[in-house]
Amino acid sequence: MTWEHTFCRDRRIVAMANIIYSRSSGRDVFFTPSESMYSIWWGYLILWALFSLWGYSYISSGIPDLLQERGFMHLINLPFHEAGHILFGFDGELLKSMGGTLAQLLLPLVCGVTLLWKRADTFGASICLWWFGQNFIDIAPYIADARAGDMPLLGGNTGSTSPYGFHDWEFILGETGLLAYDKTFAVMSLNSGRLIMLVAIGWGGFLLWRAWQTGGD
Repeated sequence: MTWEHTFCRDRRIVAMANIIYSRSSGRDVFFTPSESMYSIWWGYLILWALFSLWGYSYISSGIPDLLQERGFMHLINLPFHEAGHILFGFDGELLKSMGGTLAQLLLPLVCGVTLLWKRADTFGASICLWWFGQNFIDIAPYIADARAGDMPLLGGNTGSTSPYGFHDWEFILGETGLLAYDKTFAVMSLNSGRLIMLVAIGWGGFLLWRAWQTGGD
């Protein structure tokens, strides 16, 4: 390895460290408000309030409610879920089946990391974390339906009436010998989503409070 490669590598490491932790201010970058929050604080407050109320509608829902009403965010997540089957379809049916869930979980994480890395947009990252948590809630009824196969799927079929006779999570849990625990995993996914969304809402609220307190100083 030449000295040029070593120098470039070291610069990247330093840049990464500076993004994660701001040495000049001594404050963690995750708790530093975005620059625009100071100039349009009320706009961010309204946005945060809307996402908080929207989040509450998911957090307060149980799996039977989610089975009955999938909601607008399900329509947002669905294309990424379906694309995941293609993206992860390179190594067998199990990974392909898991790919839909993996894709819809990875996308908000990638968006959040990109906002932090490229723009230091902590508030935007908190919204992405909200979306990440919502995906866990979105997945929960799908897992819970693994044995029953009654949930309507894309195309109008259900798991039990689909051409291949099952849906993703019936196959995933069946292949791993965990099908009997579908309801347990569904509750775990639901509660994980609830917790993540609460953290995201708290993060956004803290950033708003900090921007209000410091006033851009």
